[in-house]
Amino acid sequence: MTKEEKRKHLRIDSMHLLSYFYYDNDEDEATQGMGRTLNVSESGILLETHNPIGNAKNIRITIGFDEDMVEIKGHVVYTKQNADGKNESGIEFFEMAENAKKTLKQYIVIFNTEPK
Repeated sequence: MTKEEKRKHLRIDSMHLLSYFYYDNDEDEATQGMGRTLNVSESGILLETHNPIGNAKNIRITIGFDEDMVEIKGHVVYTKQNADGKNESGIEFFEMAENAKKTLKQYIVIFNTEPK
């Protein structure tokens, strides 16, 4: 079974700037930084950063969708370096306020209905 088949939600290509804080295993804030989404779904994102984010860390992300800001907590599933030397991390969401869920879902619907 491929990664695509394991996902609960379709991921859409998306580039939005975001800020993040990730935490070590003791839940102490370890690092903060900026990155961008490469794709997004209702259950996770692919995050691109200049600095690596280690596995088994929790992360708090704030993403700007047009004029809306969405704060989401997630778990780093994997991190790898891409061909450009940047880092890509798969993030699985585990905590999100209801208004953030609504904004995220609306954004995904709008993006999927826009002509490509």
